[in-house]
Amino acid sequence: MFQTTAADINEFTEVALSYINLLTDTIIPTVKIKSFPNQKPWVDKDVRMALKTRTTTYNAGLTSGDMSDYKAASYSLRRTIKDAKRRYRDRVEADFMAGDPERVWKGLRTITGFERKSPSLTAVSKSLPSELNAFYACFDAQDTVDLVQAAVNCDASGDTPFCVTEIDVRNVLSKVNCKKASGPDGVSTRVLKSCAVQLAPVFTYIFNTSLAQETVPTCFKQSIIVPVPKNKSPSCLNDYQPVALTSTVMKCFERLVKNMICSTLPSSFDPFQFAYRTNRSREDAITNLLHSTLTHLEEGKGNYVRMLFIDFSSAFNTIIPLKLVTKMKALGLNSTLCHWILDFLTNRSQVVRVGGLTSDILTINTGAPQGCVLSPLLYNIYTHDCKASSSHTSIIKFADDTVVMGLISNNNEQAYLDQVEEVAQWCQSNSLTLNVSKTKEMVVDYRRQRVSSYTQLMISGQPVERVPSFKYLGVHITEDLTWTVNTQYVLKKSRQRLFFLRQLRKFKVSSSVLKAFYTSAIESVLTGSIITWYGNSTVRDCSTLQRVVRSAERTIRTPLPALQDIYPRRVLSRAQKILKDSSHPGNELLKPLKSGRRLRNHLARTERLRRSFYPQAIRTLNTQYTDFAHIHHSAHTT
Repeated sequence: MFQTTAADINEFTEVALSYINLLTDTIIPTVKIKSFPNQKPWVDKDVRMALKTRTTTYNAGLTSGDMSDYKAASYSLRRTIKDAKRRYRDRVEADFMAGDPERVWKGLRTITGFERKSPSLTAVSKSLPSELNAFYACFDAQDTVDLVQAAVNCDASGDTPFCVTEIDVRNVLSKVNCKKASGPDGVSTRVLKSCAVQLAPVFTYIFNTSLAQETVPTCFKQSIIVPVPKNKSPSCLNDYQPVALTSTVMKCFERLVKNMICSTLPSSFDPFQFAYRTNRSREDAITNLLHSTLTHLEEGKGNYVRMLFIDFSSAFNTIIPLKLVTKMKALGLNSTLCHWILDFLTNRSQVVRVGGLTSDILTINTGAPQGCVLSPLLYNIYTHDCKASSSHTSIIKFADDTVVMGLISNNNEQAYLDQVEEVAQWCQSNSLTLNVSKTKEMVVDYRRQRVSSYTQLMISGQPVERVPSFKYLGVHITEDLTWTVNTQYVLKKSRQRLFFLRQLRKFKVSSSVLKAFYTSAIESVLTGSIITWYGNSTVRDCSTLQRVVRSAERTIRTPLPALQDIYPRRVLSRAQKILKDSSHPGNELLKPLKSGRRLRNHLARTERLRRSFYPQAIRTLNTQYTDFAHIHHSAHTT
């Protein structure tokens, strides 16, 4: 209806969104429900009536001196609360039997008080939103006028624009999470999901016009930045993580564009980037780090490894759009899509909202907002050319968590020092800021006669601190590659959660629900990245963790899977996925013999290497399969 009257895609999109909001406000009734933070879900009208009766009889008893009615009302209240809790427990168990995990988990968290509370902002000054907005905008390194002009006057593309179908748009709208907040455009997530069929034609036209014109509607580029404290007591502006609240419609559009980009990227794209990719995980990053280390230590008695754990300052916010587009074109991506990405990242308006305070609007031409669907993928593309330049070094990435490894032999550290210098120069030329104070180095050296002091690592004239252990992707890695520190961390965290399991037991929920809570809240902690550390853990450490399982068994009163049984299953499951993925870096380590019946074992001189993931995976796979030649052929042909 508005297509013929709208002057351009911006006007049409704004009119369409405004009309959707008008219909929502006019047709859909709004009900306001008053709730309190300490209100329990089992407090229904019967409990409230009993509470009112007890209060009334108490006041009457104070006047008359006869408290018998008050005692009877108190007893009745206790019985009413007990019955209300029983009804609520039955409702949670009914949800569990009906296969509704979301409602079950919500009920269990309410009963136990098990909630992950992020640090909240208290005593906020009125100037904080404006200060944060100016701080986030300070990464605008390029001249704003020149950058916007470059985005507008970009060379004409000769490639055919991508397009989306109405079915694609309908599918992505129907998968919208209704519990997510609406973006700056105010379009309800529930309306998008419920009316996906009716809204799909309109948004299909908007999306295809946007792709054809290489222009993103202005209302889709608005962001509300919600700062999240990184710690309990933030002391500076850098202690706040900027999370962007953007248009839900635009997020649906981004998912479609993401699929277009991923379908174009080569399978060999940045193999050592393990974040935001299919069949990649943090476990892969850790196992590759450990395998490279252990293998190098076995190759020579004088070998040792230096690891540099790099920390970036607001990595996503420092992406330069023009440089990103240049790299995308070098990868062979559709030039029309590249120009669309350039427009998507430039001329973005943002405000910072802290509680009820909102800053002024600023226009940003640098960075990819955290909270956008495309941002992680764009960051991976932006950093894909940061690679190791020597066979004696390696760079392992998980999003912006980057590790530079130096495989040192004969005390020759030059390749490692040169690699660190190259990474620092690469960061400078790509406008990524290294946070040297949070960047740490760890040395793994088993030599009996170590050098008195290693070459001090310097970045931008600042010394890098050397540490005996480092928490990398949730796992504590130590300089002697033992796992007691990590085990103690896992033990403490899992024991804390046993309290919530006992609270559920007091609530008298069924054993099946207790077991479900244990699996999601306690076993998930005990087995987090278990394939990376359990094989080389000491018997004492494994027994210590198993005692947590036995404590849970006594509480639930039902057998639970032991950690020594979970570990080989997880190893087999991960190894099978790597074996069938020819683009995975670990696939090269799972090579079949000429007969094709078994995988080639890794020769291991030490128990450290023999009990690590990849040797364990090979031994496990050899007991499960007899035709690896067919599996390898299928993996390389798909």
